Amino acid sequence: METDNDNKSSGGKIALLILVIICSSFIVYFTVMSMLGPSRRLAEMKKEYSSEQSDNKKEKDKGKEKQDSRNFTDSAYLRLIKERALLQSRLIMAETDSIYLTINLADSSMNLEISGVVVHKSKMSSYKASKILTHGNENIIFEMLSTPLTISSDIATIKKEPVMVKMAPKDTSEYKPDIMPDTSITEPVSYILEMTNGTRIFVYQQEEEKPADRMAIFRFDLNDRLRQTWKALKRVAVFKVPEYDLYIKIKLPRADAKIIYRAIPKKGQISVFL
Repeated sequence: METDNDNKSSGGKIALLILVIICSSFIVYFTVMSMLGPSRRLAEMKKEYSSEQSDNKKEKDKGKEKQDSRNFTDSAYLRLIKERALLQSRLIMAETDSIYLTINLADSSMNLEISGVVVHKSKMSSYKASKILTHGNENIIFEMLSTPLTISSDIATIKKEPVMVKMAPKDTSEYKPDIMPDTSITEPVSYILEMTNGTRIFVYQQEEEKPADRMAIFRFDLNDRLRQTWKALKRVAVFKVPEYDLYIKIKLPRADAKIIYRAIPKKGQISVFL
């Protein structure tokens, strides 16, 4: 009897040990694959935005290549290249009749514009950006930002177009004025703008006056992390490197964040200045 119990106990320990080894191996495998994501993303950007014409030009003129490499260490020259990329992007968007968004991380501002005219200004309280954007290859980043980013989808805690359903009165005697309070004034505002090139722009309200605001932001961020983790797990399960998305996380006053989200079109365009 004791021998049977000992065998069951040993079998349970072996099964538990095997399970621990399998889980630990998968965690290590998942971690390694996830770490390969940024380098894979950078390689894709190099392939997409590197110009064969510029490569040929460098081969013909090595002296100019050395001069260009020296120029890229000069802060004034880099700023001019950044400004040129922003202007090129804004010119493309100004040709449309639609409203668009300009994000200027250098002076911490976000502006809604129409045909080159600023119609709404807002100031960021803080921001955080992917290291590939802030410390990556300047040639690739400037080339990418010289054309507008286009929104493919969005996720938000508020409605894009709030709708109120009302029953029309039969006559003036049945008319009653609206007494329903506007809850959108105080509801927490958080949203993510997904770009067609894989870049993700997070916007959070800067106010965290109430515990409910902090909890709403936490739940919103947690749900997004769970979605991204599930997507990564599905790719890792079929031996693919998880996709790494460039990101910009911004905090704005609640009112400005709501105005921008509801003003920018569903497939709107965005220009970014680093």
